[in-house]
Amino acid sequence: MSRFPKPVEGSWTEHFPELSTTPVSYEDSTSPGFYEREREAIFKRAWLNVGRVEQLARVGSYFTKELAVVNTSVIVVRGKNQKVRAFHNVCRHRGNKLVWNDYPREETSGVCRQFTCKYHGWRYDLEGELTFVQQKSEFFDLDENLYGLVPVHCEVWAGFIFVNVAEEPDSPLIEFLGPMVTALEGYPFERMTARFGYRTNVAANWKLFMDAFAEFYHAPVLHAKQSPEKYSSMAQQAGFEAPHYGVDGPHRVVSTSGVRFWEMDSELVKPMEHITRSGLFGPWDSVDLGEMPLGINPARCDPWGLDSFQLFPNFVILFWSQGWYLTYHYWPMSHNTHVFEGNVYFLPATTVRERIAQEMAAVTFKEFALQDANTLEATQIGIESGYVERFHLNDQEVLCRHLHKVVGDWVMDAEKDSVAVKQ
Repeated sequence: MSRFPKPVEGSWTEHFPELSTTPVSYEDSTSPGFYEREREAIFKRAWLNVGRVEQLARVGSYFTKELAVVNTSVIVVRGKNQKVRAFHNVCRHRGNKLVWNDYPREETSGVCRQFTCKYHGWRYDLEGELTFVQQKSEFFDLDENLYGLVPVHCEVWAGFIFVNVAEEPDSPLIEFLGPMVTALEGYPFERMTARFGYRTNVAANWKLFMDAFAEFYHAPVLHAKQSPEKYSSMAQQAGFEAPHYGVDGPHRVVSTSGVRFWEMDSELVKPMEHITRSGLFGPWDSVDLGEMPLGINPARCDPWGLDSFQLFPNFVILFWSQGWYLTYHYWPMSHNTHVFEGNVYFLPATTVRERIAQEMAAVTFKEFALQDANTLEATQIGIESGYVERFHLNDQEVLCRHLHKVVGDWVMDAEKDSVAVKQ
């Protein structure tokens, strides 16, 4: 059941009594053993977003996704009937990785009519069926119908492609997402095809970076030098509180009100922002995207700034009131490393000025994200020392509590189920 508490008295955290208000442990972000447990309990059971349908523009379009956290690579492809499918990226002959270019651990994309193994030439069609075996007569009782590519559960919601590597998912994608997330249907994702993206390796646990974007308590301090000096000093003095937090099952959202400081005081704007008419909050010239779905701006803030939806376990969709959105992915590599991916989406620019404004917003976003990434490596070092075992979180960090509790719950529930099955 989706919950959007609007407390008149008390705190946000007090409205989520299951989260407690006591200091928290970050052992789940420092323990190699716990990392192995969450790989099994979470990432091998949850639906994982791997891309969007615009990456598969026509029949035969494909891309690969490296999922080290579940020890596999998947091929995502649009078949002849336009259906999007996913397969484990493994040839059924001798186990060679099927689709790769110069470096087998790098992701790739393209368009093809079939997939051919580089090792011995076995071929598979776009539906994953085995269609050709080199020197078939040399094999013993080979039935091609039994040796197609191994499928991965694949479903699409609002143009986002999700996979689930479990033998059988616990629930269909739509049920896993729940009403808070599915209430975003109707947002014009399909029109926002101008994309700027980048990825980086971060020496910190994946959950610590998700925590960084679940609160804005850090913003006036960490990003002070990136913000206009007058604006930053005012924010540090006054602090910042988001007006809305919500959770729905394992997912969470934080919303903020919006202040267009460039319309209030020219001293708050940097020269480059004046020139490009753009910055952290996006292009100044907002676009009309039409009527928004009910899930957007759930607290009905006026003025509204942004909504950040964290889809469990590792995917974020962040909507800006100026008419654009971005996504974050946090792909675990070990207990203290992960790959962070950021993608920024706009309506296609129709003028050079619009294009420059979009690029300015994308570059500014990258700078802010890198500041967070650098700080989180210091966080990882600090908590791994082990000399401080528990940490105080304030009321604005309620969603951080929620993420770590949900992770712990998933691990414990999966292990209880495993014991029950064995008995």
